[in-house]
Amino acid sequence: MNESALSGLYDFERRFDDRRAQEWMQANWTKSFVFCGVYATFVFVGQHLMRSRPKLNLRRPLALWSLSLAVFSVIGAFRTGAYMFHILTSSGFKESVCDNNFYNSPLTKFWAFAFTLSKAPELGDTVFIVLRKQRLIFLHWYHHITVLLYTWYTYKDQVAGGGWFMCMNYSVHALMYSYYTARAAGLWVPRPLAMVVTTCQILQMLIGLLIQGLVYHWIHEVHCPSQVENIMWGFLLYLSYLVLFALFFYDSYLRGGKRAKTE
Repeated sequence: MNESALSGLYDFERRFDDRRAQEWMQANWTKSFVFCGVYATFVFVGQHLMRSRPKLNLRRPLALWSLSLAVFSVIGAFRTGAYMFHILTSSGFKESVCDNNFYNSPLTKFWAFAFTLSKAPELGDTVFIVLRKQRLIFLHWYHHITVLLYTWYTYKDQVAGGGWFMCMNYSVHALMYSYYTARAAGLWVPRPLAMVVTTCQILQMLIGLLIQGLVYHWIHEVHCPSQVENIMWGFLLYLSYLVLFALFFYDSYLRGGKRAKTE
């Protein structure tokens, strides 16, 4: 990146050891299955145990939890967004898709690794749903499990398309967790905002499918490194998310179904 972009770097971003982070992920990415196993056990056992117990009032902890994830996502969206904007304006759309320097650029290397790790603590969203005895839909826990597995699996290989995926997810989560924070804090939030959040999630899935298709189309080019296996899993996951989020939107806002937390 140019000097003007790098001049805005924070010291912790500049000093972050991305090589060591990648080595750690290559050696430990399979631990994501352990996290998901414990998480899935909690989902089913936790709901069973809470059936005969009163729901817990965790409004304040939930507000603080959502606020911390909102702040993290907002900062991550700004930092990764600055990088993606630079690539788009200086090198074009194709380079933004095929670029894999996102994982080791001074501006984004910390945020790429932080994003990847964050998918483990984000499982904590479900703890609040279970302990507060709210409706836990399939989309919620399926999405959490598969995103964690795919994100850790992808980071270890640092394939093309990652910049788009992370930047989009940071941005959507910035809006989503801000919305959850306001709700948990007891603030009045207009219903159309919930529709906006879900619409942004659906849009993210559509763009994700497009990016996966373009990476597959350009995979044999020198500067578009990826693997067919990774693209296949990514495409199937994005397609499943698109279907599930679209059904959620229809049930929640068009058919008059109950509102539910999706992520």
